[in-house]
Amino acid sequence: MLEPAADPIEPPVASPPAVLPLDRAAAALEVILCSGFPTQFVVASVLTTFGMRMRLADGRLSPTFVFSLTLADTLLLVGLIAFFFRAHRESLRLELFGSRATARDVALGLVLIPASFGLIVIVLLLLGVSAPALHNVAHNPLTDLVKTRTDAILFALVVMIAGGVREEIQRGFVLRRFEQYLGGGAAGLVIFSALFGLGHVEQGYDVALATAVLGAFWGVVYLTRRTVLPAMIGHAGFNLAQVIKFVALGTG
Repeated sequence: MLEPAADPIEPPVASPPAVLPLDRAAAALEVILCSGFPTQFVVASVLTTFGMRMRLADGRLSPTFVFSLTLADTLLLVGLIAFFFRAHRESLRLELFGSRATARDVALGLVLIPASFGLIVIVLLLLGVSAPALHNVAHNPLTDLVKTRTDAILFALVVMIAGGVREEIQRGFVLRRFEQYLGGGAAGLVIFSALFGLGHVEQGYDVALATAVLGAFWGVVYLTRRTVLPAMIGHAGFNLAQVIKFVALGTG
């Protein structure tokens, strides 16, 4: 009599390695240092030490100070992120941009430009109807930075590099560290989007909330596509369009 065949033995499923408390603490420190606030504080302190002032005599933001701050902070922050990736024997290019850029990623980035505008308009309209008190800043202070054609060109370069490049590299790094050590990408998306919104609170509470939503939108794109390239193109294009709007309409 033939004996029934034995059930095949399933290979054991390897469980992911446990995250050590020391690794979690180190990742949290990296995220804090790369959150944008410490590096901007350091750069601003250096600039003021050398005699630069944040505001002009009439109270407006100083274009020279803002441009110097954002560009220097971009170099410092991206360099710091590259250092942390290297310390973990990781590749910044592979972790943030994937194995190679594709035409689909570029096309998606171009689509994100109008999509980002549509999202921010919808959020601001909803906030204007449901919570009008959040519109507490009538005049966007960033418009004071664009008074001449030279100002507009410099500001366009700054917002594309510091916004589109720096902030998306920063967002990708923070989300990656949350995925690896700090409770998952979703938690990182919520926390970093809130910080991203707080960084724009000088433009108004409504703009800060709308910006947080927009940052979450770009973060979802990174978590889905595993490359910051589409969000980088969309963010840079969105910022450039904002500068064009400042120049064309003279409003924030």
